[in-house]
Amino acid sequence: MIKSLNTAATGMQAQQANMDVISNNLANTSTVGFKKSRAEFEDLLYHTSKEPGQATGLNSISPTGIQTGLGVRTAAVTKDFEVGHAMITKNPLDIAIGGSGFFQIQTPDGQIGYTRDGQFKKDATGKITDKNGNLLLPGITLPAEATGIEISQTGEVKVVVGMTDPPQTVGQIDLANFINPAGLKSVGRNLFVQTGASGQPIVSRPGLQGTGYLSQGEVEGSNVSIVDEMVNMITAQRAYETNAKAVQAADQMLQSTNNLR
Repeated sequence: MIKSLNTAATGMQAQQANMDVISNNLANTSTVGFKKSRAEFEDLLYHTSKEPGQATGLNSISPTGIQTGLGVRTAAVTKDFEVGHAMITKNPLDIAIGGSGFFQIQTPDGQIGYTRDGQFKKDATGKITDKNGNLLLPGITLPAEATGIEISQTGEVKVVVGMTDPPQTVGQIDLANFINPAGLKSVGRNLFVQTGASGQPIVSRPGLQGTGYLSQGEVEGSNVSIVDEMVNMITAQRAYETNAKAVQAADQMLQSTNNLR
């Protein structure tokens, strides 16, 4: 009977983790470039009373055996990198990636972070940064006298200085891609960092080596579907309640056993 208590308890813990993931998805519905997560589970070890195929007689074997599962655990929380919907802002420093790839950002500790958030700004020296002041890589400085900014689909950045002067190229935005983007580590602030599971970054111009093209004046919205997450939340809640009922039933059975005279 103790097994059923522990087994149901693991089910409650797993559904709590599932609810945590769903809640984070819902909380970031309006976060630009956010990628939803999905909790994945696996069953635990089994208590085997009779092996499948074990001999039960002179010329007979057990077709199924007797195995009792000991519960469930959270095996992984996987990021879904499906491209989110585009939102038009008409801000010249807002950039959306129409496909795979990440912008490269220099973090305060000197590492390189990767993001799908294309809401860029201009600091006091004219350098393009993210909303937290981290530099976009490769570094691009916009001249103070620039009156217009043009960013091509392939990442070439041009500025217009005078009414009659032709646009001047001031930099190139490159994208990084990974063999396994799901292996990137989320560190907050819409940033990911490379891990051994993600592989080395493959840096190229937008549109090359599997990366998407850029769209100026747009940003990529979150890929969270509120309807899907609400359905998942109801399912997780009902599963949690069912496991709690199993704990209560096991407790009542133990109580009946304890009350035997």
